[in-house]
Amino acid sequence: MTAGIIASFVQLVSGKPARFELAPETLIGSLGGVMLGLTAGPAILMRNAWRGMRIEARPPFWFLLSLMVAGVWSLFSGAIVLGILISV
Repeated sequence: MTAGIIASFVQLVSGKPARFELAPETLIGSLGGVMLGLTAGPAILMRNAWRGMRIEARPPFWFLLSLMVAGVWSLFSGAIVLGILISV
């Protein structure tokens, strides 16, 4: 849920969907990109997997594999977010 909220907020603010981008221009941009990738990664991964299955006609196996990876990643990042929220 956190991943979807953050990915939607990034799209609202920037006008572009969140994505895994590896070429930021500043150190702050780089750190922000890493934090964005860690928290919004499952939503980005599933959006790319859905697009790959529908538009690029990839086999459903890759979608299911992405679904499993995004699910585990979401559990881990959710545990980190909850840990931060509880400690504050």
